[in-house]
Amino acid sequence: MKFNKICVLGLGYIGLPTASTFANKGIEVVGVDVNPHVIASLQKGQIHIHEPGLQTLVQDSFQAGKFIVKTSPEEADAFIIAVPTPFYDDKRADMRFVVSAAESILPVLKPGNLVVLESTSPPLTTKNLVAPILERSGLKAGVDFYLAYTPERVLPGQIIRELVENARVIGGISPESTRAGKELYSIFVKGDIIETDATTAEMVKLMENTYRDINIAVANEFSRLADHFGVDIWEAIPIANLHPRVKILSPGPGVGGHCISVDPWFFVEAAPELSPLIKTGRQVNDSQPHFVVELVKRALGGNLKGRRVAALGLSYKADVDDMRESPGVEAVHLLTHEGALVKSYDPFYKPVMGLDETHPSTDLKLTLSDAELILVLVGHSEFKNFTPEFISSLAPARLVVDSSHILDRNTWISAGFKLVTLGNGKDR
Repeated sequence: MKFNKICVLGLGYIGLPTASTFANKGIEVVGVDVNPHVIASLQKGQIHIHEPGLQTLVQDSFQAGKFIVKTSPEEADAFIIAVPTPFYDDKRADMRFVVSAAESILPVLKPGNLVVLESTSPPLTTKNLVAPILERSGLKAGVDFYLAYTPERVLPGQIIRELVENARVIGGISPESTRAGKELYSIFVKGDIIETDATTAEMVKLMENTYRDINIAVANEFSRLADHFGVDIWEAIPIANLHPRVKILSPGPGVGGHCISVDPWFFVEAAPELSPLIKTGRQVNDSQPHFVVELVKRALGGNLKGRRVAALGLSYKADVDDMRESPGVEAVHLLTHEGALVKSYDPFYKPVMGLDETHPSTDLKLTLSDAELILVLVGHSEFKNFTPEFISSLAPARLVVDSSHILDRNTWISAGFKLVTLGNGKDR
């Protein structure tokens, strides 16, 4: 196929890098988003997410006249749906954004077009949800137009490089759709492109993140057991990993982001009777912020009401601005619910993220000014460089709970701090 013009629906953490990458390969790209703030920011040449290299990539594509942004799709050779797929409170997949995006394509869908779903979705979504919507156009999926699924497999902070270099899976609802999808992504993908069917491609993405989630759950459960038995998990894990077939991951305050903390629930929803292990792993990781709060409560003598806590880090992982499903945000909510007076700080926080209830700030001095206890929730590079002397100059607190294991124990204790580290039962 010849792709002269592409329409990308959803300009978030995946859609915007994808759109600008295609544009920088000389393809005319229309980026579509229903969020007026996103459109307004991009029209001013500003990006609304933090990702190294993305600002330059977007600006270059604008300046080359290959990338424009709009609130509705235009006719194109290919349409890429890259909208969010969150879940409801009961953990069922919320597919309203996918449905809305597919419906918005209907007025401009033409014979010979390719439609690709990139949004992480439960198995059979492409075949049983997206195809019937698009066929309201009177065109038959796999016959009159091509339809495929391809999951993103990139790491925040390295998205630009990994979009190009990582292997990519393309699954069509027909062999012709698969080949069309491969031709599209061959424009910029240097990694292997693996061809399969749509449902297999959907399942592969969920399998990857579910595998990681379960392994993190084991590590988090080990951290609780170590606390119970008076063992330092950070001593025990390297010893256990000396076994040639063992690779235990590091525990932490929980699992966040829009992939690992979400995707396993799609399996549980689709086949609950077949996924008890997956469900249990999710429950372990979802409850890890509660364990962190118990560490704080224990450090403060068992009562949080009225106690002043400075929480450092709100993003779901280090050195990114993505707050979605963040265990740090959940920990702050739990602390506040128990009566603690919490101030939080994250260098990547932006007011548009809508986390006002966590009292976030980008002013470290203000956050620490009256703290009784400092809670480290994310291993941002900035936090790793903190010294006891620097913190002493900003905060009265000499009590620190480190849920990310980034502070050197001897250094901080020697400086007069009491340091409680997640998973170190010797602190009890």
